Amino acid sequence: MSATISHLSPSGTPLYQQVKRAVLGTLASGEWNQGEAIPPEKMLAQRFGVSIGTLRKAIDELVLENILIRHQGRGTFVAIHAHNQHFFRYFRIVRQDGVKTYPTPQLLSFRRMRANGEAREKLLLGPGAYVFEFVNLLTLHDSQVMVDTICVPEALFSGLSEEQVRNRPGTVYSLYQEDFGINVIGTVENVRACTADADHAGWLHVPRETALLEIRRLAFSYNQQPVEWRVSRVNTEHYEYIGQEHQSH
Repeated sequence: MSATISHLSPSGTPLYQQVKRAVLGTLASGEWNQGEAIPPEKMLAQRFGVSIGTLRKAIDELVLENILIRHQGRGTFVAIHAHNQHFFRYFRIVRQDGVKTYPTPQLLSFRRMRANGEAREKLLLGPGAYVFEFVNLLTLHDSQVMVDTICVPEALFSGLSEEQVRNRPGTVYSLYQEDFGINVIGTVENVRACTADADHAGWLHVPRETALLEIRRLAFSYNQQPVEWRVSRVNTEHYEYIGQEHQSH
């Protein structure tokens, strides 16, 4: 059921934030698909029973968060994950001279497995739940720099295959969106130091016990639903991690 004014109630939360949550709920329901225009602001303001100004403030935040995108003269659309300037919102590894490039992925492994304790905790899964786990080696400037170990819930990605992951034409998040209707709208990351085990040493062409950067990322969709748990290990000899404050550069 789509959100209406009946779902917006006095709660101490600013009205525009309530409208924003209602719009996210509508997106989560699949009423508006990727690349599709949402209704005009006047129509949405009437639907939610708020002023144009309140509605616009909610939409502005969703645009800033790259959930929606405005096209001058055409309207506001549900954002599509693609190789564009928004890619670096989620990919934050750059060469130490500041040069950014898109990574070339190589699928190292793919399997369906029972979720371990950490994956169950992060993805809010029950005992015995299954996940798909796949490992990607990422090459930048002809150097093997990063290894991603990614887990996604089978319940959300039913039928995901090794061929889909290996032969995807765009990013992993584009695959999620186009093939499963799952939109990643944000991530939470933590970083720590680690050392290369035998597998990572071989993949990254470094000695065992070499210091690496470990990035632990939980990606979520609308209404804070966790959809992916990822652990990345990075050889920082010539590369570094940039924080979110640099994303607009």
